[in-house]
Amino acid sequence: MPIITSKYQPPFIFKNGDLATIYAGMLRKIDLIVQQRERISLSDGDFLDLDWSFSIRKTNKVAILLHGLEGNAQRPYITGSAKALNNDGFDVCAVNYRGCSGETNRLFRSYHSGATEDLEAVVQHVISKQIYEAIVLKGFSLGGNLALRYLGEKGRDLPKELKATIAVSVPCDLHSSLKELLKPRNFLYAKRFKKHLIEKLLLKQELFPKKITAYNIQNIRTLKDFDDIYTSKAHGFKDALDYYKKCSCLPLLDNIAIPSLLINAQNDSFLGPECYPTGEAQKNQNLFLEMPKFGGHVGFYAPDNLTYTEKRTTIFLEEVL
Repeated sequence: MPIITSKYQPPFIFKNGDLATIYAGMLRKIDLIVQQRERISLSDGDFLDLDWSFSIRKTNKVAILLHGLEGNAQRPYITGSAKALNNDGFDVCAVNYRGCSGETNRLFRSYHSGATEDLEAVVQHVISKQIYEAIVLKGFSLGGNLALRYLGEKGRDLPKELKATIAVSVPCDLHSSLKELLKPRNFLYAKRFKKHLIEKLLLKQELFPKKITAYNIQNIRTLKDFDDIYTSKAHGFKDALDYYKKCSCLPLLDNIAIPSLLINAQNDSFLGPECYPTGEAQKNQNLFLEMPKFGGHVGFYAPDNLTYTEKRTTIFLEEVL
């Protein structure tokens, strides 16, 4: 599809990408939403925790929400989206990836940007409830890559219930995004990600001392080191670069067969040039690419505590469902 011309114009202070990112991630508060947790078992013996919230009205529509790196289903961008979707007549299933629900998962492996088998398990679980005729996906950052990768892998072999996808602030090319995160301007963001990842890895080391050593962990100085030492080895990839290549959604965007809206801000400091797939969008009638000048990373501030991407989600789903 042609590139969508964005109409997003935030207040002056939120035209700064860092302020938009930090406000959305650390200062925004969402109230009046109640979540109910459901645990599902996975075929490999592990589990996922799903946090459900419901429309006031009985509905046959549901949205599956996918958080970003080291997020969870209680992050404001998830609860804000859930609240907006509930108000629009959707039930919401907010996924906590393996190890992200407040409890360490059972296996040495955890989650990663291309773990589409876990998303497939959630989709099939939601379908098995035999309530929903329309399922939509909405993913943020890593979760956006996961959603688009899933669509690309499935092509036209998707469940008939899956109707549309919204993906926000997506590192479509994981290596391109990694290179941006390792630049000096993103030092504090990368440091925060690494801190949380290593805290979880230390718990893994206690459970699996023969698979990861304290010496290994001491050698993790960058996010790429983390992916070389843990992510790639725990999930069957040769190294970090092999992981980035095999799990990026970019090579599979041509295969997307349902309406999918990708919103990546031009001032998102986490995204490299390859994360703006203009050529792919122009070739695929199902891929709608919007590149607002402002928004930061999963920011997109707007008045009334409803982000621009939450408003765009409503409009897009009204158009395609």
